[in-house]
Amino acid sequence: MAQVPVSILIPIKNEAANLPRCLQAVAWAGEIVVVDSQSTDGSAALAEAHGARVVQFAFNGTWPKKKNWALEHIPFRHEWVFILDADEVLPPGTEAEFRAIVTDPENPVNGYWINRRFMFMGRWLRHSYYPNWNLRLFRHRLGRYERLVQGATASGDNEVHEHIVVQGATGRLRSEMDHYAFPSVDVFVEKHNRYSNWEARLALEDTLGRGAGTALQSGAVSWRRRLKAWSRHLPFRPTLRFLYVYLFQLGCLDGRPGYYFARLHGFYEFLSVAKAHELRRAARRED
Repeated sequence: MAQVPVSILIPIKNEAANLPRCLQAVAWAGEIVVVDSQSTDGSAALAEAHGARVVQFAFNGTWPKKKNWALEHIPFRHEWVFILDADEVLPPGTEAEFRAIVTDPENPVNGYWINRRFMFMGRWLRHSYYPNWNLRLFRHRLGRYERLVQGATASGDNEVHEHIVVQGATGRLRSEMDHYAFPSVDVFVEKHNRYSNWEARLALEDTLGRGAGTALQSGAVSWRRRLKAWSRHLPFRPTLRFLYVYLFQLGCLDGRPGYYFARLHGFYEFLSVAKAHELRRAARRED
């Protein structure tokens, strides 16, 4: 059967451990483009060995970040693009679903949200952070990542919590992908130490009235974002974050991994609060 006329965009930096699993799951795609930030673990050669086109990216420190830069500068072969992180894996049934969508000339939808299943401590967390919808499949010319933070964040060169905004109607995919973001507690801590830099910068810019808001095409995602903005004004945020994941999201039903996951998110919230306070103090001194 012919390959599916869709371009898969995979942003990476030192992802040799994840790439084989990720790339094998999308071997049916008509084009795979890997955008690399000067990996030193052989990731680029590994991607090319799997038939992917590798493009190097050099970050300027603020904007654009890697995914949006790729959307702006890379000439893709196909109208439809799907953005896939190296630690994500699409199930076999995705090929048929993608093919039906991208080959339908009467399709009025311009973008599709896909649900992710978080893998943590060797299992799928059926409640914590589930469902988790991201808009990833879209007509290239009609979608770009929102920009929420204006300044430098020291969080890395990849988008953190930004979403794709698409012109026109969006829908939801039946397929769900597995997300192996945290193979160990050590990786969780390293990533969320960087992510908390982004959170703190966003909180500072919101305080200064410089934050950029975007109306997203998903009620659930927009609701979570409004809840997050409102929660910044609450006391005891680390405790509340733990309770949100463990009780409200029913992480308590995920056993010991669910408890650890919730506790780690409380720690993440603590880092975000402390770093935002630090940034506000520095801003006041500059004034």
